[in-house]
Amino acid sequence: MKRFIALLLVVLLSVAAVGTAAAQGEPRPYRIVVVTHGQAADPFWSVVKNGVDQAAVDMRVTVEYQAPSTFDMVAMAQLIDAVVATDPDGLVVSIPDYDALGPSIRAAIEAGIPVISINSGSDVAEELGVLAHIGQTEYEAGYGGGQRLAAAGATKAYCVNHEVGNVGLDLRCQGFADAMAEAGGTVDVLAVDLADPTGSANRISAALTADETYDALLTLGPGSALPALQALESEGLLGEVLLATFDLSPEVLEAIRDGNMLFAIDQQQYLQGYLPIVYLTLYLENLNTPGSILVPTGPGFVTQETAAQVIEFAARGTR
Repeated sequence: MKRFIALLLVVLLSVAAVGTAAAQGEPRPYRIVVVTHGQAADPFWSVVKNGVDQAAVDMRVTVEYQAPSTFDMVAMAQLIDAVVATDPDGLVVSIPDYDALGPSIRAAIEAGIPVISINSGSDVAEELGVLAHIGQTEYEAGYGGGQRLAAAGATKAYCVNHEVGNVGLDLRCQGFADAMAEAGGTVDVLAVDLADPTGSANRISAALTADETYDALLTLGPGSALPALQALESEGLLGEVLLATFDLSPEVLEAIRDGNMLFAIDQQQYLQGYLPIVYLTLYLENLNTPGSILVPTGPGFVTQETAAQVIEFAARGTR
């Protein structure tokens, strides 16, 4: 938490000193494009976009947010290529698949466009040559979740993955599995379809009833956490099968507050939208760069003790 506070103080001080254009309220002549693998209507990515939009206002720059309509790496690479062809002043990208997106990101950098990566891609950002990666290290976040679930009594768990093949999500499951293994437990991956919540709930229900030795679920986002919660309710397993998730939504926070979910791993995605716009503006205007390639926004853990406090901020669309 101290690192997060220090990071925010640095950013705020930098924002205050970027120049007279901001002080006079004049728009800056910069166009920044954000291309991610997450749609703005998604509960998680809507908060990222809120951060993007607020930073655009605060920094007085033009920002566009784009994403493929589904998790489609070919379509995302094509979006990046199309954006690069328009020669923006800056580019923000998520990197859920290095092999699929790496050539397009490198092409942007070779074209002289400053690039910052967010969310997925902490393990490949430096190799690609981006200015910074803003997010959390996914393996460590999954590992921390595994330690907490094991300490709560989990011995055999499913890692419920809604985007198998997304490297960041796969790393979460791997970290979770390694932590559980160290505690003597086991983890299997259960794939679900984010676009089909009812089908996802049914799949989770079927998996739990087919083998009653599973005693925990870790979902990788609110979109799969809610079907998991529905499955536990329908099978009468609330309180018997432990449930935790990555990332926040109002419903997730309410479930934690009410004791129906153990915790949420919070990567503070609002910062993942807000900070790259600030950093790119500072880079364009003053050639400022972050002090390290990784700018961490998590992981943090929201538990029953803190959920009620965070609910208010989630209602604003900032958590």
